[in-house]
Amino acid sequence: MALRQNSDKDPTIELFIKAGHDGENVGNCPFCQRLFMVLWLKGVKFTVTTVDMRKKPAELKDLAPGTNPPFLLFNGTLKTDFIKIEEFLEQTLAPPRYPHLSPLNKESFDVGADIFAKFSAFIKKGPNNDIQEKNLLREFKRLDIYLNSPLPEEIDHNSRETVGISKRKFLDGDRLTLADCNLLPKLHVIRVAAKKYCDFDIPRQFTGVWRYLENASDRDEFKQTCPADIEIEKAYFSVASKRK
Repeated sequence: MALRQNSDKDPTIELFIKAGHDGENVGNCPFCQRLFMVLWLKGVKFTVTTVDMRKKPAELKDLAPGTNPPFLLFNGTLKTDFIKIEEFLEQTLAPPRYPHLSPLNKESFDVGADIFAKFSAFIKKGPNNDIQEKNLLREFKRLDIYLNSPLPEEIDHNSRETVGISKRKFLDGDRLTLADCNLLPKLHVIRVAAKKYCDFDIPRQFTGVWRYLENASDRDEFKQTCPADIEIEKAYFSVASKRK
């Protein structure tokens, strides 16, 4: 797949991501989706190659020996480690030609830092473990409070009106940032896997979280990069089946 939004002067970029169970479609890998979203939001031309991890092609073994997706070819140079790739893209694909994606507020990155770890502990123990479920819900509550709390830039200090509940669409405002590219793929995995194997739904009382997810679902950068639900379910089948 190729996305073109700029002129032919764009760098040559190929993103390698994990393939699904059919060996072709997008597989379950929130880190792969994270970089997929970053490149899409940058508005740069790039291609995406899915890698079947069961039979990694010989040419890819030569290209990136011992490396699992995601990895990147940027003007022919191999880039590995998704954190370093993200930092490289933010520095290299910079204004005025490409948008900066870094959030203004550090807490936009920090607020969801533990939610995936708490989910992982929860799904390993199963739906009847109250402690792990409470830990996961605590992280969702923290996220919800942050999303419903106005950011500094939402507050007009010259106005007599008090901003009670934030109306912003995403973590750091009304634009998707690197913080969203990090958190949204993880939230998608949590929604699908926790529902399938723990009958867990994000409580509707978390209005900020649901506003966030619904706004994200309207953006192609997120919904078009998501793996199919079956990919996530297959990925966590073995985890659920090993419960004691």
